[in-house]
Formats: sequence, C-alpha cells, structure tokens
Amino acid sequence: MDRRTKICIWIIVLGLVNFLVFTMAYMIIGGDAMKGDIRVEITDQGQRILHYFLVGEGRGRRFEVSRGVWIYSAIHSISLWITMGAVMLSMLTLAKDRIVASMRTSIIRGRTFITVLATLVTLISVVFTIWFVAYMIRQLVHPAPLGVS
Repeated sequence: MDRRTKICIWIIVLGLVNFLVFTMAYMIIGGDAMKGDIRVEITDQGQRILHYFLVGEGRGRRFEVSRGVWIYSAIHSISLWITMGAVMLSMLTLAKDRIVASMRTSIIRGRTFITVLATLVTLISVVFTIWFVAYMIRQLVHPAPLGVS
C-alpha cells in the first residue's frame, strides 16, 4: 500500500470517528448549538446574564445548557463540515484511477469529472464551515434578548 492510500484511509477513518463521536454527543447532550442560540437577560441592576440554548430533535424545544456545552457543540458541528469534506476528497482520490478508466469514452473525461467534483466538495465544505463559524461568532458577540423568539 502506497503512502497516499494510507493517508486517505486514515482521513476516512478519522472523519467517520468524528461523525460517530458527534452523533453520540448529540444523543447525550440532547441537541445541537447550531440549531440553538444564545440569549441575554438584563437584570434590574443592568447586569448581563447569558443563557445558552440547544435544540434537539427528540426534545422538540430549546433547553438551556452551560457555556462550555454550547461552545463544544458549536465547534464539533463546525468540525463535521471539515472532516466530511476531507473524507469525500479522500474517497475521490482513492477512486480516481477507476473513474478515469471508466470514463474514457463518455462525454466528459474522467479527470475533468474528478476536478469538477473535487472543486464542488471543497467549495461546499468551505462555505458551510464559514457559515457555521460566522453563526457561532454572531451568537457569542450579539446574543438576542431573552424572551424574544
């Protein structure tokens, strides 16, 4: 087995482990920060109290968690886009020779198909990673008032 194949297999295994850990964590904590939000409560003395909420499929509603749990959930959600993009690119790399060989007589050549597909996977992974990071930062910097939906 050559070095490139070993690296691709390790990326695939690590990406799938990351997805499995995310799924288990989602089940344990009961939700996801990317569906939840952060709310701020202003007391009569003018003090700001932050409340961190997750939303879970099973619970069907928002529920409050600690800051650490919310940040963990947000970061782990972001990591999924990175690792799943890497997994797809690794699988495409491993299948490259077979794809090229099977698409010699088709309308689009195999190498062109691989390039287009790899570009789409990369673009989608980068866009959603940026989107999730922006959401997390926006929630941390500008939480919505408590009681406003």
